[in-house]
Amino acid sequence: MPGRHLLGVGALALAMVAAHLAFALQGFYRLKYGAYDLVIFDQAIRAYSRFGPPVSIVKGVHNDFGPDFNILGDHFSPVLALLAPVYWVWDDPRALLGAQAVLFALTVPIVWVFTRRALGTKAAYLVAAAFTLAWPMQGAAGAGFHEVAFAVPLIALMLERLQAGRVGQAVAAALGLLFVKEDMGLLVAAFGFLLLLRGRRRAGAALMVLGPVALYVTVNLVIPAFGGRADYYWVYDQLGPDAPSALAYLVTHPVDALRILVTPAIKAHTMLWIFLAAGGLLCLGSTTVLLTVPLLALRMFSSNENHWETTQHYNAFLEPILLFAAVETLARLKRCWSWAPLAWSGALLAATLALIPLAPPLVTPFKALYDPAKWHRLPWEAAAVEAARLVPDGALVEADNYVGPQLTTRTRVLLLDCTPRGADWILATTPAKHFPFDSLDRMKQRLRLAQEQGYQVVFQRDQVTLLRRTRPVLATPPICTSW
Repeated sequence: MPGRHLLGVGALALAMVAAHLAFALQGFYRLKYGAYDLVIFDQAIRAYSRFGPPVSIVKGVHNDFGPDFNILGDHFSPVLALLAPVYWVWDDPRALLGAQAVLFALTVPIVWVFTRRALGTKAAYLVAAAFTLAWPMQGAAGAGFHEVAFAVPLIALMLERLQAGRVGQAVAAALGLLFVKEDMGLLVAAFGFLLLLRGRRRAGAALMVLGPVALYVTVNLVIPAFGGRADYYWVYDQLGPDAPSALAYLVTHPVDALRILVTPAIKAHTMLWIFLAAGGLLCLGSTTVLLTVPLLALRMFSSNENHWETTQHYNAFLEPILLFAAVETLARLKRCWSWAPLAWSGALLAATLALIPLAPPLVTPFKALYDPAKWHRLPWEAAAVEAARLVPDGALVEADNYVGPQLTTRTRVLLLDCTPRGADWILATTPAKHFPFDSLDRMKQRLRLAQEQGYQVVFQRDQVTLLRRTRPVLATPPICTSW
């Protein structure tokens, strides 16, 4: 990057950090982040920072793996260990939200370099600015911290290095994705196919083999070795009971497979939003768009409704792919229409900015940043924070999903669910139902059961209840089925 542009690109990156960090701190202050998944990552990375295995008691107990569960038995994401030093500076889940903001911002100069090489300097600034506020990136911030923090810059770097002709470095970035999450093996295989199409046969063939092999090994050997189950996240029963059966179904029943891919309608709605966010149909003019196939297939063939939504962090995986695909298409079009790159880049930025106030809050959550009311706690939120201060350091506490992050720095947090765990303390907020309960009545039933078992009310105000255990709790079956 030319030195004269370092200041401008650096300012864009810092602006992205500032926006994402401000939103994260506002969300944490307002109890918007859940124990699932922020406390899971917090407990694991705190353990890494103390040179131990990444154990998460909240994940292990709620999902019946046991209190010493190693999250490498949940998802294969050893890259998270790189965040351990962050906890030496600030031992707090907000440190993860800040780290994610920085990792996302590291993508900004990559986007700028890629676009400048293809479309010129002015377009590069406009596209990089649009990336900083793209709704998939906002959605990732709204969902808390996840492995996507590492995936976005690595995917962008992989494609930028390929554009620069540095195939070895592109392959290295692709290999790095294998340590982000186990399903990245399919993306690596797709990148291998892209290399094959572009004449890089040896590297392409190697990645096409290595990606699926890495996926198989991590799911069937590594994850079970750390206490997980190979089939735990299999959510494709419509296609078959396992991967070979699912692949066979896709080949032998293509019409049914297409129906599953686009129904219910929210699937097609989400895919339309994703493509429009990165420049519309221009994305389809480059073979780079093929990298979206495994990522979208994993989501849209899934029976997990969270995978279909516009509000989850999964959309951020796709943003650099589609953005770069659109840029590559436009680079060819500018030979005929020299005005096209600047016009499209300006329109992309204008549309990105317009979406913030116009789109639903779940799609563009950053609109909360300029709403003064969003910076003030509701009465139940303030009461929950006050009650959390009454829980002593080191205590074992069952906390509802949105209170857990407030306690995780200094207590051992379990998720308040349908099964009594016998913790020293229980802290619950009941303005509405929270994960994993299916109704507010079930939550209230769980609190009544605790009091029948000898828990005493220590704090109760504004739909917030803090209970302390006064005697041993006998093993009790679940009162409902948790999600």
